[in-house]
Amino acid sequence: MNNESTPKISGSPRPTYAGPAAIPYQNVTKFLWGDDESGHVADWIYASTDLIHMLVYAIPPAGQCLHSNEHRTIFGADVVYFVLDGCLLLANPEKGEIEIANSGEAILFRKDTWHHIFSHSTKQLRVLEFFAPPPSTGASRAYAKTRPYLDQIRYTDNSQLGIWPEQEKEKTLHLRTERDYLWRREGDALIGIVVSTEHLTVATLSILPGGKSTKEIRGGDETLYVLEGVLHVLSESDNGVIWVELNPGDGYYCPRGTLHQYYNYGSDMAKAVVGVAPNWSAE
Repeated sequence: MNNESTPKISGSPRPTYAGPAAIPYQNVTKFLWGDDESGHVADWIYASTDLIHMLVYAIPPAGQCLHSNEHRTIFGADVVYFVLDGCLLLANPEKGEIEIANSGEAILFRKDTWHHIFSHSTKQLRVLEFFAPPPSTGASRAYAKTRPYLDQIRYTDNSQLGIWPEQEKEKTLHLRTERDYLWRREGDALIGIVVSTEHLTVATLSILPGGKSTKEIRGGDETLYVLEGVLHVLSESDNGVIWVELNPGDGYYCPRGTLHQYYNYGSDMAKAVVGVAPNWSAE
């Protein structure tokens, strides 16, 4: 694993793994994104493989992340922001579109969407981010440099006044709450598909004490972030059988094609958020 313990201003690190791996919170790669014009964002980068990028970012109460010529917030990828704490106000400054997500809610935006981030509460904003295709494919900073620079910024859309919501236009920011999930059971695991595109699937996972998921092989690299409880993971690879214990804030990486299974041996519900890219199913 590549590990950076000191924040840097440029050259975002890309931690990768040779096989299935637990990612304890204390070992997560740390990075400081942005400049004085765009604002700074603290990142904890869990994994950045050739298929998926997963990190947690934090912004202080009433803080914001805009853009500058050097740090352009427009990408060639599908991005999901899953709010862990605080209130996320996400704006498309090109269209004047705004969405708000609270803890446990998510927002999806796709390729070529300008976005600004605001922490809209008195709490620190912490967001779990999934990004695919990942930066290693040139979909982040390199891609942003090829896009026309956005000089005109707006946070209002007057075109909808007088007709909202009967003639609501197609959005670029897609809010996802539990009532929007596609629910499924895999063994004892309750899976809530938050979004599933041709590039990225993000889902919640919950297992009651004593339960376990089915054994699965995904059609992409899988990254996981533990929200609550204690989660155990059994995986089988060329290096043999691996058994790890994960606590809240810990992550896990499972390469495409790896047989794995989740267990809850604790006394409380175990909850996590999972990202898989490009395909959830190996079929």
